[in-house]
Amino acid sequence: MSIVKRNNLLFPSLMNDIFKPDWFGGTENLNTNVPAVNIKENEADFELELAVPGFKKDDFKVEIDDNVLTISSEAKSENETKEGNYTRREFSFASFKRAFILPETIDEVKINANYEDGILRFSLPKKEEALPKPKRFIEII
Repeated sequence: MSIVKRNNLLFPSLMNDIFKPDWFGGTENLNTNVPAVNIKENEADFELELAVPGFKKDDFKVEIDDNVLTISSEAKSENETKEGNYTRREFSFASFKRAFILPETIDEVKINANYEDGILRFSLPKKEEALPKPKRFIEII
């Protein structure tokens, strides 16, 4: 929520929040077209997780081009019911596209992914030269 301060009073920004149901944060309208992402850096790799329930692993398209990891999906479904003298046809379409600029320390050849329980997980291993070096003792002669 954007907040504008006028005359020492706080008001929600009119253009950004006029269609939200509650200015006090009780109910938020989140953009459900883009999946939530968690990124975690470990010593040897980065972990990237996308929350994308309701998809199949074949629905995803994952590409790496010029240090940019792009994850996208398009899922369509159609349901038709005929009973008596009426027909009901329902369509649904879900799509998203996320792009991440990879640091030069990532070994693109060793990236792997899996999809389980609505979570798309990526392991982005660091290149050998980017890994921390073990402590070394120097002998004085």
